Amino acid sequence: MSYSGPTELYIDGEWTSADDETTIETLNPATEEVYTTVAKAGEKDVEHAVSAAKRAVDRDSEWRQLAPGERADYVREFSAALDSMRDEIVLTESYDNGKTPFEAQIDVETAINTFQYYAGWADKIEGETIPVPGDRLDYTRREPIGVTGHVVPWNYPFQLAGRSLAPALACGNSLVVKPSSTTPLTALYYAKAAEEADLPDGVINVIPGSGSDAGAALASHLDVDHIAFTGSTGVGKGVMESAANNITGITLELGGKGPNIVFEDADIEAAARGIHNGIFMNAGQMCWAGSRLLVHEDIHDEVLDLVATRAEQTPLGSGIDDDARMGPVVSESQRKEILEYIEIGKEEGGTLVTGGGIPSEKDRGYFVEPTVFTDVTNDMTIAREEIFGPVLSVVTFEDEEEAIEIANDSPYGLLAGVWTSDLTRAHTVAEYLDYGMVSVNEYPVTFPQTPFGGYKDSGYGREQGREAINEYTQVKNINVNLS
Repeated sequence: MSYSGPTELYIDGEWTSADDETTIETLNPATEEVYTTVAKAGEKDVEHAVSAAKRAVDRDSEWRQLAPGERADYVREFSAALDSMRDEIVLTESYDNGKTPFEAQIDVETAINTFQYYAGWADKIEGETIPVPGDRLDYTRREPIGVTGHVVPWNYPFQLAGRSLAPALACGNSLVVKPSSTTPLTALYYAKAAEEADLPDGVINVIPGSGSDAGAALASHLDVDHIAFTGSTGVGKGVMESAANNITGITLELGGKGPNIVFEDADIEAAARGIHNGIFMNAGQMCWAGSRLLVHEDIHDEVLDLVATRAEQTPLGSGIDDDARMGPVVSESQRKEILEYIEIGKEEGGTLVTGGGIPSEKDRGYFVEPTVFTDVTNDMTIAREEIFGPVLSVVTFEDEEEAIEIANDSPYGLLAGVWTSDLTRAHTVAEYLDYGMVSVNEYPVTFPQTPFGGYKDSGYGREQGREAINEYTQVKNINVNLS
């Protein structure tokens, strides 16, 4: 499939080449061939985009002066524009990122639903009156933050962009979107939707570019009022430092090493399905991947057999292959890193149950076999570090206390899974897990209306739900002396 979508930067309502006319080649991970070439933003382009975004949210601007219901209408029109391009976006995401059309369809559907959800919030952002002593009226207003920067990762380029863009837009902010230089294409469809919905110029700006250049310039810009970053913990710390220098608000969604805890009373067939989805969906390239399987020692062999069989039966493919359920990883460098982790797992004493290499039937594309290790202890590298690939580490436990101890013995705290038929145990274990999200008897799952974020090195702040409204607004207190 040849690409016929947008390839230029979108700044202040206009499509444009980069200031220095440099470009990015984006590859199809399933074929290793160049898919298309897009404009590559530099520091000057970031400056132009931020300036446009700042004008768009001036207090006297068209966007800022809209009634909340009018802004809600714009967000609905924006969502409808995305929906009209749904099929094109799905295929573009699959070819640009490598994920299967089945997975890309879920991503696009989720993003569209997120905009629909936040369109409903636009006219429900309320202040409150506060009882204070004396003859006074004291109240608060929730106002837009202003210019918001969105640094988007390569693993879910469309869906994760939409997750932060939707609440920021509904709250009346302007947006500068910097998609990954590895997967820059589908973010440009947000610019197309802005045109079709007739959003005021400068409200949405999309500037593909490198993280070290355009991303760093955006995160450190004095006129950016909030940064939303999704990516690795190491890079996130650098973004946080840049933002701190300017006292810029920040939302960070970073790494994870999610445990799926399977107790002896669990429905192990259901658990095996959830474990499979949690580590092999998107080829394991997920911050919330369930990359650690903590299984009670009495059912280890039975669960391992089910999980390994599912891994071996996973159909591989991407692009127009509608039957595939796992695609390639995003790049050769990513595959190399995953394969290095697999070798480390063997060297440190893990037992390779299945996978562990490049599938023999794939003579091109950055494919990695679905891989399962057992005999893993929680101090091994493959149990502690985020591999970001289709590699599952199986650790056994003796009782509930040990399961919680192993699960919490991690620098990360994003999503944990609990599998049990005992609801008392489920609630108790969920309370004691040091994770921002816990899912019982299904994995992984989230919704636009539920908060998404983690503890410890997994991030700061929350996306989705009511909590995202707080991330993208600021509170003003007003006191009126009535005497």
